[in-house]
Amino acid sequence: MPPSLPRLGFSVGDLAGIGPEVIYKTLLDERLLKICTPVIYGTATALFDDFPVDPDAEHLTFRQLRDAADIAPGRLNAVTCWEEDFVLAPGKPSPATGQAARESLLAASRDLKAGKLDALVTAPISKDNTQSDEFRYPGHTEFLTTFFGAPESLMFLVDEGGLRIATVTGHIPLKDVPGRLTSELLRTKITLLLKSLTQDFGILKPRIAVLGLNPHAGENGLLGSEEGDIVTPVIQQFAQEGHLVFGPFPADGYFGTQQFRQFDATLALYHDQGLIPFKLMAFERGVNFTAGLPVVRTSPDHGTAYSLAGQFKASEASFRAAVYLACEVWRQRWEDAQPRSAR
Repeated sequence: MPPSLPRLGFSVGDLAGIGPEVIYKTLLDERLLKICTPVIYGTATALFDDFPVDPDAEHLTFRQLRDAADIAPGRLNAVTCWEEDFVLAPGKPSPATGQAARESLLAASRDLKAGKLDALVTAPISKDNTQSDEFRYPGHTEFLTTFFGAPESLMFLVDEGGLRIATVTGHIPLKDVPGRLTSELLRTKITLLLKSLTQDFGILKPRIAVLGLNPHAGENGLLGSEEGDIVTPVIQQFAQEGHLVFGPFPADGYFGTQQFRQFDATLALYHDQGLIPFKLMAFERGVNFTAGLPVVRTSPDHGTAYSLAGQFKASEASFRAAVYLACEVWRQRWEDAQPRSAR
């Protein structure tokens, strides 16, 4: 077992959304302190005193810090990221809440890179409201990939029941997907997925299914040529190298017949092809995991949900699952890094 519990940084997301609520509800479970040391990035006052929290909920006490080097194990820690006071209106994003989301994420990322944290769990941001001259990224995944210097990363949706769906392309317009899909990119994403399943999930010989781009996976070229020109040749290369990679499968029949249960993971070729079926089956408990990074990052699989903010109705199940998965992956990576004689 690792010598200590992982130090998990929580970035707060857009304060006008449900991020503070799902974080608060997650932290109410005292058992959390037995598996990790939570570190919230943002003042506890702004998050949980000024922001409306269920009046019937237990009051949480945080150890407010200026530097994550002073994190106290077994306690709820909060690192101050800003000094100014926010006028918070649930469900109403503003430049101030966008700025807070950026500052929280940047501070937590810096501490993760510096080794003051072991993993990062990100609450939802508004991709539009978070933009600034200093932050031009479509989402967390793209920012963290750049910040940690990874050549590529992989958006990987994970459910505790075993459902795992990754995507080749992410936050790009649908019309740009065919032009972005290349043999090199597909090979890179399959390689990242194979490595993550082995390193992060402990699956020694993973089975991967790759979906087709076009209806009926192109119908032998009748409905599109990408499968024959790009997808099938890459899959054949992996098979020749001894990997269990199969496809391309028509997405509708693949999910409709629950064929995905025969595989350890599914690789979708674009965002909605993978995320729609995932959220239909695992929305309350799914986790967005960024594979391919040198650090561990997870998040809930939902957005800011401005329409629910301040009503105490938001479910914390997905955020809690993101915390558990971050701990599990961190522990799996630690064990994977140990000499075989020490395991």
